[in-house]
Amino acid sequence: MSVQETLIPKLGVVTDVRIDTPDVKTFRVNALDGGKVFDHMPGQCAMLSIPGVGEAMFSITSSPTNTEFMEFSIKKCGCLTNWLHQMEEGQQITIRGPYGNGFPVETEFKGKDMVFVAGGIGLAPLRSVINYVRDNRQNYGTVDIVYGSRSMEDLVDYKEIIDVWCKEEGINVYLTIDREQEGWDGHVGFVPNYVKELGFDTNKTVIICGPPIMIKFTLAGLIELGFDKTQVYTTMELKMKCGVGKCGRCNIGAKYVCKDGPVFRCDQLDEMPNEY
Repeated sequence: MSVQETLIPKLGVVTDVRIDTPDVKTFRVNALDGGKVFDHMPGQCAMLSIPGVGEAMFSITSSPTNTEFMEFSIKKCGCLTNWLHQMEEGQQITIRGPYGNGFPVETEFKGKDMVFVAGGIGLAPLRSVINYVRDNRQNYGTVDIVYGSRSMEDLVDYKEIIDVWCKEEGINVYLTIDREQEGWDGHVGFVPNYVKELGFDTNKTVIICGPPIMIKFTLAGLIELGFDKTQVYTTMELKMKCGVGKCGRCNIGAKYVCKDGPVFRCDQLDEMPNEY
Protein backbone atom coordinates (compact mmCIF):
# COMPACT_ATOMS: atom_id res chain seq x y z
CA MET A 1 0.00 0.00 0.00
CA SER A 2 1.38 3.43 -0.97
CA VAL A 3 2.00 6.31 1.44
CA GLN A 4 -0.79 8.24 -0.25
CA GLU A 5 -3.25 5.43 0.38
CA THR A 6 -2.31 5.14 4.05
CA LEU A 7 -2.98 8.88 4.51
CA ILE A 8 -6.58 8.62 3.35
CA PRO A 9 -8.92 7.98 6.31
CA LYS A 10 -11.37 5.13 5.94
CA LEU A 11 -14.58 4.68 7.85
CA GLY A 12 -14.89 1.77 10.22
CA VAL A 13 -17.58 0.70 12.63
CA VAL A 14 -17.13 -0.58 16.18
CA THR A 15 -18.81 -3.99 16.30
CA ASP A 16 -17.77 -5.13 19.79
CA VAL A 17 -16.36 -3.58 22.97
CA ARG A 18 -14.65 -5.76 25.57
CA ILE A 19 -13.58 -4.58 29.02
CA ASP A 20 -10.18 -6.12 29.73
CA THR A 21 -9.06 -4.27 32.87
CA PRO A 22 -10.30 -1.24 34.84
CA ASP A 23 -8.53 1.07 32.33
CA VAL A 24 -8.17 -1.06 29.16
CA LYS A 25 -10.87 -1.81 26.60
CA THR A 26 -10.54 -3.81 23.38
CA PHE A 27 -12.48 -2.50 20.39
CA ARG A 28 -13.39 -4.67 17.41
CA VAL A 29 -13.54 -2.67 14.18
CA ASN A 30 -15.00 -3.67 10.82
CA ALA A 31 -15.27 -1.97 7.45
CA LEU A 32 -18.73 -0.53 6.84
CA ASP A 33 -19.52 -3.37 4.44
CA GLY A 34 -17.97 -6.02 6.73
CA GLY A 35 -14.54 -7.56 6.95
CA LYS A 36 -11.31 -5.73 7.69
CA VAL A 37 -10.65 -2.10 6.85
CA PHE A 38 -7.21 -3.08 5.45
CA ASP A 39 -4.61 -5.85 5.76
CA HIS A 40 -1.58 -5.59 8.05
CA MET A 41 1.36 -7.54 9.44
CA PRO A 42 2.05 -8.25 13.14
CA GLY A 43 3.54 -5.18 14.81
CA GLN A 44 2.05 -2.60 12.46
CA CYS A 45 -0.08 0.29 13.72
CA ALA A 46 -3.08 2.35 12.65
CA MET A 47 -4.24 5.89 13.27
CA LEU A 48 -7.62 6.07 14.97
CA SER A 49 -9.49 9.35 14.92
CA ILE A 50 -12.63 10.90 16.33
CA PRO A 51 -13.27 14.00 14.19
CA GLY A 52 -13.29 17.14 16.30
CA VAL A 53 -11.51 15.41 19.19
CA GLY A 54 -8.19 14.15 17.87
CA GLU A 55 -6.26 11.18 16.55
CA ALA A 56 -3.52 8.88 17.79
CA MET A 57 -1.49 5.85 16.76
CA PHE A 58 -2.34 2.45 18.22
CA SER A 59 -1.02 -1.06 17.69
CA ILE A 60 -3.29 -3.43 15.81
CA THR A 61 -3.67 -6.19 18.37
CA SER A 62 -5.48 -8.76 16.24
CA SER A 63 -3.49 -11.15 14.06
CA PRO A 64 -3.35 -10.74 10.26
CA THR A 65 -4.63 -14.32 10.12
CA ASN A 66 -7.96 -12.97 11.38
CA THR A 67 -9.72 -12.03 8.15
CA GLU A 68 -13.01 -10.97 9.75
CA PHE A 69 -12.11 -7.90 11.84
CA MET A 70 -9.36 -5.80 13.45
CA GLU A 71 -8.92 -5.19 17.17
CA PHE A 72 -7.32 -2.45 19.23
CA SER A 73 -6.63 -2.70 22.98
CA ILE A 74 -6.58 0.86 24.31
CA LYS A 75 -5.53 2.08 27.75
CA LYS A 76 -7.40 5.13 29.06
CA CYS A 77 -4.67 7.70 29.72
CA GLY A 78 -5.65 11.03 28.18
CA CYS A 79 -8.22 13.15 26.37
CA LEU A 80 -8.54 11.10 23.17
CA THR A 81 -8.43 7.72 24.90
CA ASN A 82 -11.12 8.94 27.32
CA TRP A 83 -13.32 9.66 24.30
CA LEU A 84 -12.45 6.32 22.71
CA HIS A 85 -13.44 4.54 25.91
CA GLN A 86 -16.93 6.06 25.54
CA MET A 87 -17.44 4.41 22.14
CA GLU A 88 -20.26 1.92 21.85
CA GLU A 89 -21.15 -0.82 19.38
CA GLY A 90 -22.42 0.64 16.12
CA GLN A 91 -20.42 3.86 16.38
CA GLN A 92 -18.32 4.85 13.38
CA ILE A 93 -14.65 5.82 13.59
CA THR A 94 -12.03 6.89 11.06
CA ILE A 95 -9.00 4.68 10.64
CA ARG A 96 -5.93 4.86 8.40
CA GLY A 97 -2.86 2.75 7.94
CA PRO A 98 -1.14 0.38 8.24
CA TYR A 99 2.00 2.17 9.43
CA GLY A 100 5.49 1.01 10.27
CA ASN A 101 7.35 -2.22 9.71
CA GLY A 102 6.04 -5.36 11.34
CA PHE A 103 7.90 -8.15 13.11
CA PRO A 104 9.89 -10.41 10.72
CA VAL A 105 7.55 -13.36 11.21
CA GLU A 106 8.12 -14.71 7.70
CA THR A 107 11.91 -14.33 7.71
CA GLU A 108 13.97 -14.05 10.92
CA PHE A 109 11.41 -15.74 13.19
CA LYS A 110 10.64 -18.76 11.01
CA GLY A 111 11.79 -22.03 12.50
CA LYS A 112 12.82 -20.38 15.77
CA ASP A 113 11.82 -21.08 19.38
CA MET A 114 10.11 -17.90 20.56
CA VAL A 115 9.98 -16.11 23.92
CA PHE A 116 7.49 -13.26 24.34
CA VAL A 117 8.00 -10.96 27.34
CA ALA A 118 5.33 -8.36 28.12
CA GLY A 119 4.50 -5.96 30.91
CA GLY A 120 1.08 -4.35 31.40
CA ILE A 121 -0.49 -2.96 28.23
CA GLY A 122 2.70 -4.13 26.47
CA LEU A 123 0.92 -7.41 25.81
CA ALA A 124 -1.34 -5.64 23.29
CA PRO A 125 1.25 -5.25 20.49
CA LEU A 126 2.56 -8.78 21.14
CA ARG A 127 -0.88 -10.39 20.97
CA SER A 128 -0.88 -9.92 17.18
CA VAL A 129 2.45 -11.74 16.84
CA ILE A 130 1.58 -14.47 19.34
CA ASN A 131 -1.66 -15.32 17.55
CA TYR A 132 0.07 -15.18 14.16
CA VAL A 133 2.58 -17.75 15.43
CA ARG A 134 -0.25 -19.84 16.94
CA ASP A 135 -2.10 -19.86 13.62
CA ASN A 136 1.07 -20.94 11.77
CA ARG A 137 2.46 -23.37 14.36
CA GLN A 138 4.20 -25.53 11.76
CA ASN A 139 6.57 -22.64 11.00
CA TYR A 140 7.80 -22.06 14.56
CA GLY A 141 9.26 -23.98 17.48
CA THR A 142 8.23 -23.78 21.11
CA VAL A 143 6.55 -20.63 22.42
CA ASP A 144 7.17 -19.21 25.90
CA ILE A 145 5.09 -16.26 27.09
CA VAL A 146 6.12 -14.28 30.18
CA TYR A 147 3.55 -11.67 31.14
CA GLY A 148 3.25 -9.52 34.23
CA SER A 149 1.25 -6.60 35.50
CA ARG A 150 0.64 -4.59 38.67
CA SER A 151 -2.23 -6.82 39.81
CA MET A 152 -4.34 -9.71 38.58
CA GLU A 153 -7.05 -7.21 37.55
CA ASP A 154 -4.53 -5.45 35.28
CA LEU A 155 -3.66 -8.54 33.22
CA VAL A 156 -4.89 -7.78 29.69
CA ASP A 157 -6.60 -10.57 27.69
CA TYR A 158 -6.58 -12.79 30.80
CA LYS A 159 -9.48 -14.93 29.60
CA GLU A 160 -7.84 -15.66 26.23
CA ILE A 161 -4.56 -16.46 27.99
CA ILE A 162 -6.16 -18.92 30.42
CA ASP A 163 -8.78 -20.47 28.13
CA VAL A 164 -6.72 -20.67 24.92
CA TRP A 165 -2.98 -20.04 25.18
CA CYS A 166 -2.43 -22.07 28.36
CA LYS A 167 -4.16 -25.10 26.86
CA GLU A 168 -2.19 -25.38 23.63
CA GLU A 169 0.60 -27.87 23.16
CA GLY A 170 4.01 -26.28 22.69
CA ILE A 171 3.01 -23.04 24.41
CA ASN A 172 4.19 -22.28 27.96
CA VAL A 173 2.67 -19.32 29.79
CA TYR A 174 4.26 -17.73 32.86
CA LEU A 175 2.17 -15.07 34.61
CA THR A 176 3.30 -12.80 37.43
CA ILE A 177 2.02 -9.78 39.34
CA ASP A 178 4.11 -7.16 41.12
CA ARG A 179 2.86 -7.75 44.68
CA GLU A 180 1.06 -10.45 46.62
CA GLN A 181 -2.70 -10.28 46.34
CA GLU A 182 -5.61 -12.17 47.84
CA GLY A 183 -6.94 -14.70 45.35
CA TRP A 184 -3.67 -14.96 43.42
CA ASP A 185 -1.67 -18.15 43.86
CA GLY A 186 0.68 -17.64 40.92
CA HIS A 187 4.13 -16.10 40.75
CA VAL A 188 4.76 -12.75 42.44
CA GLY A 189 7.55 -10.44 41.31
CA PHE A 190 8.66 -8.09 38.55
CA VAL A 191 8.94 -9.35 34.98
CA PRO A 192 12.73 -8.83 34.52
CA ASN A 193 13.49 -10.85 37.66
CA TYR A 194 11.05 -13.59 36.60
CA VAL A 195 12.75 -13.88 33.20
CA LYS A 196 16.09 -14.44 34.94
CA GLU A 197 14.51 -16.99 37.31
CA LEU A 198 13.12 -18.95 34.38
CA GLY A 199 16.56 -19.02 32.75
CA PHE A 200 15.59 -19.72 29.13
CA ASP A 201 17.93 -21.50 26.74
CA THR A 202 19.94 -18.97 24.79
CA ASN A 203 19.01 -20.44 21.40
CA LYS A 204 15.62 -18.69 21.48
CA THR A 205 14.44 -15.48 19.81
CA VAL A 206 12.94 -12.95 22.26
CA ILE A 207 10.38 -10.18 21.77
CA ILE A 208 9.91 -7.64 24.59
CA CYS A 209 7.22 -5.00 24.98
CA GLY A 210 6.29 -2.94 28.01
CA PRO A 211 7.33 0.18 29.93
CA PRO A 212 10.83 1.41 28.96
CA ILE A 213 12.26 0.60 32.41
CA MET A 214 10.96 -2.98 32.11
CA ILE A 215 12.51 -3.38 28.68
CA LYS A 216 15.83 -2.01 29.94
CA PHE A 217 16.10 -4.41 32.88
CA THR A 218 14.72 -7.40 30.96
CA LEU A 219 17.31 -6.88 28.24
CA ALA A 220 20.06 -6.64 30.87
CA GLY A 221 18.82 -9.87 32.45
CA LEU A 222 18.78 -11.66 29.08
CA ILE A 223 22.36 -10.58 28.43
CA GLU A 224 23.30 -11.97 31.87
CA LEU A 225 21.76 -15.27 30.81
CA GLY A 226 23.93 -15.28 27.68
CA PHE A 227 21.61 -13.87 25.04
CA ASP A 228 22.96 -11.55 22.37
CA LYS A 229 21.15 -8.34 21.46
CA THR A 230 20.75 -9.66 17.90
CA GLN A 231 18.32 -12.26 19.31
CA VAL A 232 16.05 -9.70 20.98
CA TYR A 233 13.39 -7.51 19.36
CA THR A 234 11.20 -4.74 20.72
CA THR A 235 8.68 -2.21 19.42
CA MET A 236 8.66 1.55 19.94
CA GLU A 237 5.23 2.40 18.54
CA LEU A 238 4.56 4.89 21.35
CA LYS A 239 7.11 7.21 19.69
CA MET A 240 5.10 7.36 16.45
CA LYS A 241 3.05 10.43 15.55
CA CYS A 242 2.32 11.01 11.85
CA GLY A 243 3.40 7.54 10.75
CA VAL A 244 5.01 8.61 7.46
CA GLY A 245 8.23 10.40 8.46
CA LYS A 246 7.00 13.97 7.96
CA CYS A 247 6.47 15.46 11.43
CA GLY A 248 9.82 14.52 12.97
CA ARG A 249 8.33 13.67 16.36
CA CYS A 250 9.71 10.11 16.30
CA ASN A 251 13.18 11.04 15.03
CA ILE A 252 16.02 9.51 17.07
CA GLY A 253 19.43 10.23 15.58
CA ALA A 254 19.40 8.99 11.98
CA LYS A 255 16.26 6.89 12.49
CA TYR A 256 12.57 7.62 12.16
CA VAL A 257 10.63 5.16 14.29
CA CYS A 258 7.66 5.24 11.91
CA LYS A 259 9.71 4.47 8.79
CA ASP A 260 12.61 2.41 10.19
CA GLY A 261 10.53 0.74 12.92
CA PRO A 262 8.59 0.62 15.15
CA VAL A 263 10.06 -2.88 15.39
CA PHE A 264 13.79 -2.86 16.11
CA ARG A 265 16.33 -5.53 16.94
CA CYS A 266 17.97 -4.48 20.18
CA ASP A 267 21.46 -4.18 18.71
CA GLN A 268 20.03 -1.56 16.33
CA LEU A 269 19.06 0.57 19.34
CA ASP A 270 22.75 0.91 20.18
CA GLU A 271 23.17 2.87 16.94
CA MET A 272 20.77 5.54 18.23
CA PRO A 273 21.41 8.35 20.74
CA ASN A 274 20.39 7.43 24.29
CA GLU A 275 16.95 9.07 24.01
CA TYR A 276 14.62 6.09 23.88
